[in-house]
Order: sequence, then structure tokens, then C-alpha cells
Amino acid sequence: MPAMGMSEAIRAICFAAGSAGIVYLSRASLLRPRSHGFYRFFAWELILGLFLLNVEAWFVDPFAPHQLVAWPLLVISLIPLVLGVHALRAHGRPADRRESAPELLAFEKTTALVTTGIYRYVRHPLYSSLLFLAWGIFFKSPGWAGAILALAATACLFATALADEVECLHFFGPRYLEYMRSTKRFVPLLI
Repeated sequence: MPAMGMSEAIRAICFAAGSAGIVYLSRASLLRPRSHGFYRFFAWELILGLFLLNVEAWFVDPFAPHQLVAWPLLVISLIPLVLGVHALRAHGRPADRRESAPELLAFEKTTALVTTGIYRYVRHPLYSSLLFLAWGIFFKSPGWAGAILALAATACLFATALADEVECLHFFGPRYLEYMRSTKRFVPLLI
């Protein structure tokens, strides 16, 4: 149970400020409802809401079983994030050639299919990172409201990945289809 202290007004202000940043990052995607960024926007919003719901319990009872699940998930979430962004920047050869897709963030405008590093094992390490993050935050203070937010974020991340795969198939063609056959979507050997 979260400790009392953070007022609803402060949560609302934090949510509004965080949402403003997310809207800014997602502004082009929000105009293209079938783009992966459109669904990612909702995942980010749900994760922000989940964080604000559970933030007061972050360090409460640090050795409780749910906390012992939460911390590893939060730490693990950093690994695919760092390795994924690095691989895209190092091997993706971002270029203006992808300007026809303004909804892409700068590091997503790759012109080379990245299949090395973490991308050798999973197609969507950045979304894997967000999945681990969402569930790590959920386990900080498990409850029904948090479960609904975490499940909704998971659904949005699956929709994000599916939309991203359609975009990659369109841009990279049959090579991406072959790549899809040899990798898992989020977690090596599992899903």
C-alpha cells in the first residue's frame, strides 16, 4: 500500500507536465494513428500514470517480496534500452532518406537493418525495456489499479511492435521478414 503524502494535486501537475513532454515527443506520431509512435504514446502515458500511482511506495519495505521482484525488473529494463539505442546509432545509418516518415524519432530513422548486438536476439529491445519498466513499477506497489495500467501498457506496447513491424516490412522488404523469422519480439527464446 503506498504511503500517504503526495497530494492528488501534485500528482495531477506531475502527470500534466510529463504528458506535455510526451505529447511534444509524439506530436508527429499523433497525426498518424497507424504509426508505431501513436501506440507508443499511449504506452508512455500509461507508464507515467503507473509511476505516479506507485511512486510513494518506491522505497517502502525494500525487502518485501514484491520489491524483490520490482528492483530486478527495473534494472533489467536499462539493458535493452542502452544496447538498443547504441546499436541503432552505431549500425542503423540514420539518414534523411527516412524524412517521408516524420513520426520517427531521430535515432529511429535507420536506413540499414540492424541485426547485430541485442537485435540479433530481439526485434524490439526498446519496447522490451518499456515492458520491464512498466512491470517493475507495478511491482513497487501491486494493486488492481496498477495491474490495469500495466496490462494496458503491455497491450499498447504489443500494438506498437506490430505497427513497427509493418513499417519495417514496408521499408526493408523481404530482408525484414527473414529477420522476423529468426528473432523473438521482446524476450529472447520466449516472446
